[in-house]
Amino acid sequence: MFDFITDLLKEHGYLGLFALMVLENVFPPIPSEVIVPFAGFVAAHGELHLAGVLLAGTLGSVVGALPWYYAARAYGATRLKRAAARHGRWLAMSCQDIDKSLHAFERHGGKAVLFGRLVPALRTLVSLPAGVAAMKLPTFLLLSALGSLAWTALLASTGFVLKDQYEHVAEFVDPVSKAVLGVLLSAYLYRVVTWKPQRQPTGRS
Repeated sequence: MFDFITDLLKEHGYLGLFALMVLENVFPPIPSEVIVPFAGFVAAHGELHLAGVLLAGTLGSVVGALPWYYAARAYGATRLKRAAARHGRWLAMSCQDIDKSLHAFERHGGKAVLFGRLVPALRTLVSLPAGVAAMKLPTFLLLSALGSLAWTALLASTGFVLKDQYEHVAEFVDPVSKAVLGVLLSAYLYRVVTWKPQRQPTGRS
């Protein structure tokens, strides 16, 4: 996995990082905790510039947040929960997940978007209440960008600083990254297998 991501970043550069971050936010095949530090490693060895990594990573994260924001804004909370009740087995998202994100947004508003972008489990879900509440797009983009930039900077700088131990880190990170992906895949499959049909919410909103 380590070699796959680093080779992809070396071959496709910022565009590859951008695409991975978009996918990570729409439906996380590879978490940002794995992607961005590798980009920092590549930047430390002169293949990319750290500023470019921050820009591409942040832009990819923000663009990846938009589909969920627009979906929530277009369909509203009730219809989103209907979709979760119907297709949640495959989306790995339940009505309860949506309710939790809505409650967090009601309590914290814009801060939920800003700081939610720093929390792996909430990075995608935080776009939903913002869309349901019809948060103004410029505000959503600004808060998402600030939170995503902080998260990307933290991860990328970690990889960049460890450049002198690149080979040793590679030996450690590769099995760890595979283990992380294995855990995520196992958790997803567990939710698919153990998913119980949910009662569909009623209402027009």
